[in-house]
Amino acid sequence: MGQRSRIEWTEATWNPIVGCSIVSPGCTHCYAMRMAARIEAMARAGRLDDEGDVVRGAKRLAHYDGLTKTVKKKAVWTGKVALAPEHILLKPLRRRKPTMWFVNSMSDLFHEDLPDEWIDRVFAVMALCPQHTFQVLTKRSKRMRDYLTTVAHEPHRNTVRRFAGAFSTLRTPLPKDFNVPLPNVWLGVSAERQQEADERIPDLLATPAAVRFVSAEPLLGALDLTPWLTGVLDWVIVGGESGPGARPMHPDWVRSIRDQCVSAGVAFFFKQWGAPLNGHGDPSQVGAAGRLLDDREWNEMPRPTAEAGP
Repeated sequence: MGQRSRIEWTEATWNPIVGCSIVSPGCTHCYAMRMAARIEAMARAGRLDDEGDVVRGAKRLAHYDGLTKTVKKKAVWTGKVALAPEHILLKPLRRRKPTMWFVNSMSDLFHEDLPDEWIDRVFAVMALCPQHTFQVLTKRSKRMRDYLTTVAHEPHRNTVRRFAGAFSTLRTPLPKDFNVPLPNVWLGVSAERQQEADERIPDLLATPAAVRFVSAEPLLGALDLTPWLTGVLDWVIVGGESGPGARPMHPDWVRSIRDQCVSAGVAFFFKQWGAPLNGHGDPSQVGAAGRLLDDREWNEMPRPTAEAGP
């Protein structure tokens, strides 16, 4: 099944689709671009599986071919997207233990070049795994909104049923009263700056969801989330950028968001400081103290509620 995810706010990653493209400043130093390039290179040598574990046979990861290119000595998305082989698509069906899955850490489920049919397959698997929780994070909020406000209608509903029926030998068939939103699917948008928050959060709020969350990682500026917090958003994640070329995050930006969440009673999760900001506060490098904010860790998680409509 692969190792536990290194992402602090989830338990495992599931990548039924891989590949992406840059759409906003938060994508500039995306870890997934670097990871995809590494997996592509190593898979050609037959050394890694879809979570970086050592295996034999490069054919298992042939779908990573061509996802990145090298520009100025850096891995950059080519814009190609690919559907993973069926054994990866069905991965959650093989795990009975309730698990929190981050969906498509190596892509965006609502990428503009993905056929609806591919998204249907992913939702079919999620519908067949009520024991799991699935976290879907996107920068394509408009497509998420459009898809999930029509998926309960034709033709998407029948498409989801068709794929679910094909998988019914592995798990309980999809209930006849299947509806969106699925209670085990959390939907979130990335918001690295106020501009992205203003553009994407309204789409999220108009999308049927059991849990709605915002990921401000990498946080590139101050954010005012107060218009959307009370009774609307369930969870906010904040993190600084790490890795080559990382842009620093000011401590005051983080404290402001934390205070907004505390005041509104919204779960707040602080993931990491990332790059240091010399001369402005003292955020620690990622490491033993890299997740402390004012001498404590913030690991709050949302509590799903019955209200899931837009």
